Amino acid sequence: MEAKDRIICALDVDSAYRALQLTAQLREHVGVFKVGLELINTAGTEILEKIREAGASRIFYDAKLHDIPNTVAGAMRGIVLLGVWSVTVHATGGRAMLEAAVITARKAAAEKRVPAPKVFAVTLLTSIGADALRNDMGVDRPLDEYVPFLALQAYQAGCDGVIASPMEVAAVRKAVPDPDFLIVTPGVRPAGAEHGDQARVMTPAEAIRSGASYLVIGRPIVASPDPVEAARRIADEIGQG
Repeated sequence: MEAKDRIICALDVDSAYRALQLTAQLREHVGVFKVGLELINTAGTEILEKIREAGASRIFYDAKLHDIPNTVAGAMRGIVLLGVWSVTVHATGGRAMLEAAVITARKAAAEKRVPAPKVFAVTLLTSIGADALRNDMGVDRPLDEYVPFLALQAYQAGCDGVIASPMEVAAVRKAVPDPDFLIVTPGVRPAGAEHGDQARVMTPAEAIRSGASYLVIGRPIVASPDPVEAARRIADEIGQG
C-alpha cells in the first residue's frame, strides 16, 4: 500500500454537507473514510451511499456493536447490505458475540453475493488510561496485558483485526503473530499536535513502526484549515515509519 492508503479519515462531524465536502476533497489523499456514531445519528445510514458517490472507495462503519449475540447478528445482516468495507464490534462483548458477528457477516454476504465487511474488534477506547481501567471499570489486569488478551480472543473468534491504541500495538503483534491480522490504530497525532481527549497516543511514524496496519485520524485532518495539506503531511510521516 501507498502511505496514504493507510490513513482512515474519521468523518467525525455533525453535518452531512461537511462530510461530503471533506470526502470530495480528500478522496485522492486518504485510503478509507470512517463514519461513526455522530454522523450516522445526524444524517442516517443513507449518508454511507452519499459518501460513496462523493468518491469514497472504502468506508469504515464504526458501529461499535455491543449486545447479546442474537441482536448483534441481526444488526450485522443489515450492515452487510450497506456495502461498507469494515465494521466494528466491542471485544468486551465476549467470544460468543464476536463469533456471531463474524459468522453472520460472512454468511449474509455470501447469500447476497456481496463482499463481506471486515470485522474489527474494539479492544479499549483510547480515552481510557490505566487508572480509569482499574478504578472506573474494575479491571485488575494491567492495561498492557488486557488489550492483547482481548485481541487474542478476537482473533480466535475469527475477527479480521482489532482497534488498539498505538501504545499496545507491539504487544498485540506478539500475542497474535499472524501477519494477516490487521491492527487499526486510533490515538494517532502528528508531531506537535494536541492530544485532545486521547490518553494513549503516538505519531504516525511511531505507530507504523510499532506494527499498525491502518491509522484512524480525525481532527488533525478535518479540523485543519487545509485538510488536503494535513493529509499529505501525515502520509509523509507514515512514509518515514
